[in-house]
Amino acid sequence: MREAVRASLGTVFREEAGRITAALLRAIGDFDLAEECTQEAMVLALETWPRDGIPDKPGAWLTIAARRRALDKLRRSAVLQEKLRQLPDEVPPEEPDDRLRLIFTCCHPALAREAQIALTLRTVCGLTTPEIARAFLVSEATMAQRIVRAKRKIVAAHIPYSVPDAEHIGDRLREVLTVLYLMFNEGYLSASWEAGSRRNLAEDAEWLTSLLVRLLPGEPEAMGLLALMRIHLARWPARFDPDQEIVLLRDQDRALWDRELIAQASDLLAQAALLRRPGSYQLQAAIAACHAEAPSYEATDWAQVVLLYNALLKQADSPIVRLNRAIALRELAGPATALAEVEPLAAELAGYHLFHATRGELLRDLGREAEARTALEQALELTLNPAERSLLHRKLTN
Repeated sequence: MREAVRASLGTVFREEAGRITAALLRAIGDFDLAEECTQEAMVLALETWPRDGIPDKPGAWLTIAARRRALDKLRRSAVLQEKLRQLPDEVPPEEPDDRLRLIFTCCHPALAREAQIALTLRTVCGLTTPEIARAFLVSEATMAQRIVRAKRKIVAAHIPYSVPDAEHIGDRLREVLTVLYLMFNEGYLSASWEAGSRRNLAEDAEWLTSLLVRLLPGEPEAMGLLALMRIHLARWPARFDPDQEIVLLRDQDRALWDRELIAQASDLLAQAALLRRPGSYQLQAAIAACHAEAPSYEATDWAQVVLLYNALLKQADSPIVRLNRAIALRELAGPATALAEVEPLAAELAGYHLFHATRGELLRDLGREAEARTALEQALELTLNPAERSLLHRKLTN
């Protein structure tokens, strides 16, 4: 019973924690107190639900419990009597704008990128500090300090708890989308040595992005990012074999792909296209759609993929995009042409394992086995991900 309750609570927490924290934060203006009361409500649920049963409306139960905790704490503090008078009788059962305000607050550009990600994971997604620390390969103490400093910076810099106005939302939205993109990537293919992927983290990023799309209709890049995430999630069942070894795209069983998710992504891309404001996430999603809609790897429209990468370079030129374009170019024009595109990226991508892995594959295609082996060994040295390490080991032993 307790394990079932824990599993149910985990789902509820992901869906409700950000909303409850945001509603309390709006009412009392105290980041730490709002988060603390939400956490204490979860602890209370773990203590009482196994005995009394899971309530019909667990989110409402947690909201009321968190509000009561806040009231109790405020009553004990003479300094906060005015805030007590401002606290409404009830926290509204649904305040989507509050959650959006919380996301934008966590992702304010005044905070360092690492702090933005950590604070979003902690406050909006409800991950614990140890979980976040493991995801980003730092100690729990370091991560705790990072989160505390971010909260203090919000207070000290008077960062507003709000969605920015129309004049400033473009720059701020880019920060939010970047954080969500990084969150998803960490879940999709973890940088940690503990697991090849973290599906819960990827799903949290997708959930937050879907929330952003609902709360900010008319933002095509948010739609594009959501479409990109859903296409990648659609492929998830085919990405690993039963031994948790990576299955490359060319070898995946496409019958395992979630066609409903792919259709949802296609609809999102169509809606975004109607707004006539193309961007990098829409283009990345279009590239992913080319793969998702092809009946086989060989039937992929590689010419279209390369054209989309050309458009992406105009939107967001980077060595990573150029590397990915070269991988597609390999299928269209051969390994020699692709290698000629990859080699100039060496200085910028010397510490990136996928640069060396890609280069190794191209060198092997050209029969330059000794150089290929050296490149693959360099890739192995640069990654901690167990699934990627296993794949590279297999390539080196074949």
